[in-house]
Amino acid sequence: MNQASIDPASFAGRLLAWWQKNGRHDLPWQIERSPYRVWVSEIMLQQTQVRTAAPYFLRFMARFPTLETLAEAHLDEVLSEWTGLGYYARARNLHTAARRCLTDHGGRLPSDPDRLVALPGIGPSTANAIVAQAWDRKATILDGNVKRVLSRHAAIEGWPGRSSVEKTLWEIADRHTPETRAADYTQAIMDLGAVLCTTRSPDCQACPVSADCAALAKGRVDEFPGKKPRAQRPHKQSQFLVLRDRDNRVLLTRRPPSGIWGGLWCFPHPAPFEEAISSQPRLEIEDIQHEFSHFRLTLQFVHAQTAQASLVRESQESRWCSLPDALRLGVPRPVQRVLQSLIDRGS
Repeated sequence: MNQASIDPASFAGRLLAWWQKNGRHDLPWQIERSPYRVWVSEIMLQQTQVRTAAPYFLRFMARFPTLETLAEAHLDEVLSEWTGLGYYARARNLHTAARRCLTDHGGRLPSDPDRLVALPGIGPSTANAIVAQAWDRKATILDGNVKRVLSRHAAIEGWPGRSSVEKTLWEIADRHTPETRAADYTQAIMDLGAVLCTTRSPDCQACPVSADCAALAKGRVDEFPGKKPRAQRPHKQSQFLVLRDRDNRVLLTRRPPSGIWGGLWCFPHPAPFEEAISSQPRLEIEDIQHEFSHFRLTLQFVHAQTAQASLVRESQESRWCSLPDALRLGVPRPVQRVLQSLIDRGS
C-alpha cells in the first residue's frame, strides 16, 4: 500500500493533510528517530507537556545516548537527570526496563506491542505509540489528547476513564487509524489535540475534521470529554530536617523505592536525630507548599546545625554531602529549591 491509498476525504486523510502543513515536525525525538529515543520521549510525555519535556529529553539523551548506557548507569544518575520532571516512577521504570532489554531482548527494545507492555512503565497506548513512531506500523493510540479529540468528534458522553467509555473510544480510534503512514498519523492526531483541540478555547475554525464534529454541531464542544467525578483533594503535611555540620555539609537519606519520591535523596525526618540537634539554640522553620495530582502537601523544613556529625552514621541510604554535590543527586523539586536557596544566600 502507498500513501495514495488513504482517502483524502476520510478522517485520517484530512488530518494528515493538515499535519503536513501545520503539524510539529522538528521535535527533539523526531530528529535522529530511533526506537530508544521514541521510547524515552513517550515515557517523558506521560503526564508532561511537550514544552516541559523537550529540554529534559535533550539533557537525558546527552547523558544516556543509547539504551545500553541507560541500562548500565546507576539509578542515582538517572534520577538526577529526572529531577524536576516529576512522577519519578517513570524514571525508575525506564531504568528497570532498559536493564531488562539488555538481559532479555538482546540489548534492543522489542518491536511487538505485547512485549513492550510487559516492560515496566509501558501501557497499551504507549506501546502502540512506540511501535507506530519507531517502526511506522499501524498501532492504535489513545492518550489524553486523542481521547479529547475523539470524544468531541463523536460526541461520546461520559468520563473517558470509565471502562465502557474507554472501550468505545478504542474502537473509534482503531477505525480512524490508517494502514499506512502510521508514524505521521500518530503524531498528527496528538498534534491536533495539543495545538487545536485543546482543553480550553479549542480552535474549531482551523480544525481539519470540524465539518463532521458532532460536539461542534451540537454546540457542546466544551462539554466533551466528560468530567471526572470530583473528589475532594486531601491536604497532607510532612516535616523534614535540614541538618548541616560544621563543614556546611547537609545530611540526605534515600527514600524507599516505592511511594512518594521513591528512590530519591531527601532530607530526613527529624525524630531520629534529636540527639544530634539537642544543643541547637534556635531552629529555623521553612514551609513550602507542593501540589501533586491527587493531593496537596505542606512541607515543613526544620533547619539545624550540629557539631556532632559523628552521631549520624553514613551508609548506602544516608550520607553527608556538600551543597553542590547534593544538587547533583536525584532529589525532589522542593528539596532542590531548599538546597539552591542555601547556596544562593551563602549559608
